[in-house]
Amino acid sequence: MTKKYDLYAIGNALVDMEFEVQDEFFIKHGIDKGLMTLVDEERQNTLLKALDGTPTKQQCGGSAANTVIANAQFGGKSFYSCKIANDPIGNFYFQNLHNNGVDSNLEHQKREDGITGKCLVMVTPDAERTMNTFLGITSTLSKNEVDAEAIKNSKYMYMEGYLVASPTGLEAAVEARKIAKENGVKTALTFSDVNMVKFFKAGLAEMIGDGIDLLFCNESEALAYTETSDIKVAREKLKEISKTFVITMGENGAIIFDGDTYIDIEPYPVQAVDSNGAGDMYAGSFLYGLTHGHSYASSGKLASLAASKVVSQYGPRLKWHEMQKIKAQVFGE
Repeated sequence: MTKKYDLYAIGNALVDMEFEVQDEFFIKHGIDKGLMTLVDEERQNTLLKALDGTPTKQQCGGSAANTVIANAQFGGKSFYSCKIANDPIGNFYFQNLHNNGVDSNLEHQKREDGITGKCLVMVTPDAERTMNTFLGITSTLSKNEVDAEAIKNSKYMYMEGYLVASPTGLEAAVEARKIAKENGVKTALTFSDVNMVKFFKAGLAEMIGDGIDLLFCNESEALAYTETSDIKVAREKLKEISKTFVITMGENGAIIFDGDTYIDIEPYPVQAVDSNGAGDMYAGSFLYGLTHGHSYASSGKLASLAASKVVSQYGPRLKWHEMQKIKAQVFGE
C-alpha cells in the first residue's frame, strides 16, 4: 500500500527565538550553558527583557517540527501533531508550519485559549546553543493531539524525547508508538537532550517500550542512557532497545548501526557558528534518505552534509534551494 506520508512526528510546538550572546550573560543570569532548561513564563520574560533586542531568527520550531520541515524541504511528505494556543504567536506558528509544506492536526482541531510555547535559543561565539524553554500550552499536549489515521498512513512515526518531561506528552508518545506498531509503521525516537536522559530515563524507557526501529542520539546521550563511559560499550547496549540507530559525534562524524553492520560517517569540515537544530536536521535528512530508497550509508552522508551546512549559519533551518543542492550533491537527484 502506498503511504500518504513519509514521516509522522509528534512533539512540542515552540516558537524559536534566537539571540546571540556572550558567556557573561549566562554567568550573570545563572543559566546552564549548552543545555535545554525548562523555565516558567515569568523567568522567560525576565530573560527576554535582559536580552533587550530583536531575535536574529524567529520561526516555528520544537525539535520534531524542525525534523519534519527538513524532511519536507527535501521533498518528503510530512505530518506533525502538536498543540498551540489561540493567540497571535500560535497563528504565526501555524502559518509558518503550513508555509513549510507540513500537514498537521492544527488544520482541523479547535485551538484552546492560552499561551503558545516559546524557546529562547542563545548562541555564543563558540557556536554552542543554550535553550530556555517555556512550554506554555504544549505542556498539556495529550492523546487528543495524536492523529491515528495519519500515523497509519505514514512510513515512519517519530517521537521527540522532550515529550518525556510532561506526563500527558509522554502518554501521547506512548499512544502514538502503540498505534504505529499495531499498523506496521516503523518507529523512531530522538533522545533530544542529555538532560532528558539524566532526569527522565524511566519515561524514555516507557516511550521505547519493547523496542523501536530507529534511535537518534548524540555521544553524550548514548553514554548517559547506557551508563558507561565507553562508546563501544554504549553502542552494543543500544542494540537492546533499537533495531537500528545513529550516534552523532559532532566534528567526529557519526556511527550508524543498520541492524547488521556499524558504518562510520565522515564529517564534512565546516566553520560552526550555531549548533542549534543540527540534530533535528540530521534526523530529518536521514529519514528522507531511508524513506526514498537510499541506503543507511548514503542517508548518513546526506544527513551529515545537511547538518554541516546548518551549523555554519544562524538558525535551525536551511532554504529550500540549499536543500536541493545538498540532495543533488549526495544523491545526484
